[in-house]
Amino acid sequence: MKKPKMILGLALVAITGLVLVAADHIDAPSVTGNAADITDMYTFQGENTNNLVFAVNTQGLLSPNATAAAMFSENVMIEINIDNTGDNVEDLVIQAIRKGNKMYFFGPYAPAATGTSSTIKTSAASGNVAISTYGLAAVIAESGGMKFFAGPRDDPFFFDLGQFQAILGGTASGFNNPGTDTFAGTNVLSVVVEVPKAMLGTATSLNVWAETKKKQ
Repeated sequence: MKKPKMILGLALVAITGLVLVAADHIDAPSVTGNAADITDMYTFQGENTNNLVFAVNTQGLLSPNATAAAMFSENVMIEINIDNTGDNVEDLVIQAIRKGNKMYFFGPYAPAATGTSSTIKTSAASGNVAISTYGLAAVIAESGGMKFFAGPRDDPFFFDLGQFQAILGGTASGFNNPGTDTFAGTNVLSVVVEVPKAMLGTATSLNVWAETKKKQ
């Protein structure tokens, strides 16, 4: 598989730390709104403090009417990259790809190659989960100490786009408190995996980023 273009910002996560957020809601026309469009990535300590949670949101700005029809693509893999040595190169990957009405997960495992191309190591399968249906209860699966979710969620990202544009245009000097959430009432398709920290190495901090890669 090769990466179409999407790389979500590299960021440092303390293993015992707070929430990491990286966001990129509006992309180039070739990916905006399709299955390869990443809107946000969140990494945070789980309710079980021995775990880390990785959440990747895709296909932003879905209206409630559009959400029910939105789908993950069987030709697009979501890949979470984890650098535990500080060189900004992935040492571990967690991969998710849809097949039918389920999302299948692989890893964390050390990839055979790094960078723009990826393969799926089928022997590193870690679990699968039925893709949740909009308007119904979320489906969560557990396997090998990991938890998995895939499906529609309310977009958690808050940004006042109108005020931002006013600042750029020179008609405002800063953001309001509270501002206006431009993304209120819109949804995303989310992939979430909770992983025991013991599976991620012994580093006290991690660099984490996400990509979507299309099947070639």
